[in-house]
Amino acid sequence: MNLVDSSGWLEYLSDGPNASFFEKPLGAPGDLIVPTLCLYEVFKVVLRERGESDAIQAAALMQQSRLAELTGDVALLAARLSLKNKIPMADSIIAATAALYKAVIWTQDEDFKVLEGVKYISKKKK
Repeated sequence: MNLVDSSGWLEYLSDGPNASFFEKPLGAPGDLIVPTLCLYEVFKVVLRERGESDAIQAAALMQQSRLAELTGDVALLAARLSLKNKIPMADSIIAATAALYKAVIWTQDEDFKVLEGVKYISKKKK
């Protein structure tokens, strides 16, 4: 299983310099977990930057994969991961979701570099 964090989705949707890095996991929606937190973050950014129609299309694409809700188990594990690894709340929720689904995190967010099971690429400027 794979999990592309919000930064990866946004990079891919905007055809940014690292978009090709995210093609493999995003090209296999049946093997992709999408935390509802990522759905929220991506929808919000696309809505702000490109409008309602593009935001709805992005959300529809994301929902072709398996949505993972923020459950009590995810919240408790996220709190532990946040304290242990000194990572922000949103990132710890994504990491906890990946851990519970045994998914690899694909990202360009430096906060995830400290975790195992992460495929990281440094963010490039356009």
